[in-house]
Amino acid sequence: MLDIAMLNEFIVEAKAATYVGGGVPRAPCRPGSHDIGYERGDWRYLDSYFGGTDFAGQEVVWFAGEPAWAMNYFGCVIAPELIDGTAAGAVIKAALSAMYREGRFLDGMEFDHPFGRYIDSSEGGCARFTGHECIMVDGQKAYALDYRGGLVIP
Repeated sequence: MLDIAMLNEFIVEAKAATYVGGGVPRAPCRPGSHDIGYERGDWRYLDSYFGGTDFAGQEVVWFAGEPAWAMNYFGCVIAPELIDGTAAGAVIKAALSAMYREGRFLDGMEFDHPFGRYIDSSEGGCARFTGHECIMVDGQKAYALDYRGGLVIP
């Protein structure tokens, strides 16, 4: 049986070390994908996505060689006159860094940044969850991302 607390801890560690932490890209596992991964002991994490300003992807965690957890996501800049992909990325990285320092990746967050206000909300826990993040600029939603995931059981 997989220990959910250990899984949650590894997910936070892996997320902090990859996209947010400037991890080294890996060779694409699928044509056109952008891949970044992290490993520790029996744990392995891969974030693989397509696109740039508008993007879709999936994160997967393996334990002892078996898939254990996955999350998919789709995000896009809704109002390019208010924010571009570079600024949105800066807001997201700063907000998620703060969240990961708290040892979590769920349970919502609000974070103010010079480029906009980051707002995240989610339901559920590591085993099964859904969520939405957005960036508000001048009171308007300028960027949005939906995500969902949880345990994958054979």
